[in-house]
Amino acid sequence: MIARVLIIAGSDSGGGAGIQADLKTVMALGGYAATAITAVTVQNTLGVTGVQEMPRDIISGQITRVLEDIGADVIKTGMLATTAVIEAAYDALIAANATQPRVIDPVMVATSGSRLLDSGAVEALLRRFIQEAAVLTPNLPEAEVLTGRTIRTLGDMEAAVPSLRKLGAKAVVLKGGHVEGELIRDLLITSDDVVAFEDNRIASRATHGTGCTLASAIAVSLAQGMALPRAVARARAYVRAAILSAPGLGKGHGPLNHGHTVRAFDAP
Repeated sequence: MIARVLIIAGSDSGGGAGIQADLKTVMALGGYAATAITAVTVQNTLGVTGVQEMPRDIISGQITRVLEDIGADVIKTGMLATTAVIEAAYDALIAANATQPRVIDPVMVATSGSRLLDSGAVEALLRRFIQEAAVLTPNLPEAEVLTGRTIRTLGDMEAAVPSLRKLGAKAVVLKGGHVEGELIRDLLITSDDVVAFEDNRIASRATHGTGCTLASAIAVSLAQGMALPRAVARARAYVRAAILSAPGLGKGHGPLNHGHTVRAFDAP
């Protein structure tokens, strides 16, 4: 059976991040994605100018209907926005007896700088989703909020490992793209090990949706039965190739080329 990922996240009208990036990623890597949309955003590559949260019954209904019919092998969350959304999604998963591994992207701020999670919702996110996560994928600003630490350098990243472990997730992928310099280092943190992944920085403005894309790539890889280190390596390679082949759209932080794995179909 094809690997199934249920994505609980917000919609991006510009198509580069959120649900749109998640759907493209899962399909491009050979999986099947279903969705529960938590919010509709008004945005493009320059920023977010509006957010409309979905009603609680619509959020929970999407989750319930997908799981009772199509099912899921892995659940991935992105933008959850408010405590009410977090509670609605969590309660729906509990009611459905959903025990699938969860990849949690703690979306707090868009690449453009727009805030996508209420400050009061952080505790709810920690309590309801992060403590039960199979994988947590924070960038450095998100990790700072979650741990209360300043994380600006490679040394800070290593020093934050114990605090990140205390959050309760089985594994954490700490993304180091905000550290200045030509080297980008991400850390895969488990209860008994830390594995570093390194690449040279790509000079590109096509960085919109990289976090959503990485988390979804990890989710579909896990759904396909890959071990976590291989899933992370595959996800990073996919994102890197998507940046290098980005289409150059928009005037701000542009979208990736999610379809770089897909061959165009020509009618016979």
